[in-house]
Amino acid sequence: MIKQAIIPLAGFGTRLLPLTSVLPKELLPINGKPGLEYILDECIESGIKEIIFIISKKKEVIKKYFYSDAFYKALIKKKNEKRLKYEYSKIKKYKKMIKFVYQNSPKGTGDAVLKCKKFIKSNYFLMLMPDDLIIKKNCSIDLIRLHKKYKSSVIASKKVDKKLFEMIEFFKNKEKPLLPLRAITLMTEYNISEGKELGVKLKKIEEKWVENNFEISKLEVQKIIKN
Repeated sequence: MIKQAIIPLAGFGTRLLPLTSVLPKELLPINGKPGLEYILDECIESGIKEIIFIISKKKEVIKKYFYSDAFYKALIKKKNEKRLKYEYSKIKKYKKMIKFVYQNSPKGTGDAVLKCKKFIKSNYFLMLMPDDLIIKKNCSIDLIRLHKKYKSSVIASKKVDKKLFEMIEFFKNKEKPLLPLRAITLMTEYNISEGKELGVKLKKIEEKWVENNFEISKLEVQKIIKN
């Protein structure tokens, strides 16, 4: 059974600057609660027992969000409101499930997941991308069900505009490329199950992207894939 989940949170959030210079995008409110809580609730509903957050030192406010016991206790003592008690009980529930791992250099998702290697207890784990909220359906439940049926890695994705991927050769013949949202995969060198060569090439692409100040050309991607 899938009992652990990894959530990468160390990104800079550059698309939402300057707001994300003071507040992580994962804590921005959506309909009254932070986006990150929607992801946590999805994990809990799907039977996940342990969640590993990958953060950076610049995003330690995420950790503080779950470790503000003194603030809640003082406020509840002063106001004694049901809503405050409910919010505090919810935070305490989350806190029991969460571990924090640090990725202080922006080396991509592959590197982030590798930081969790020593904490993963079984062959497979769930990974959720926090930018993608799936509100009306628990995608993770479906992934776990399919994994149980096929005993393999599973990826949930959505169709997106081909223009987003014009630079990458993988997608040139697809009318609607697929953008990954959730995955159940193996920790072994952070590769898709039985896809070691692909995992290595993707990691090399990420490393080149970081080396080039977060830019990479189509020719560079093709060269890495062919070698």
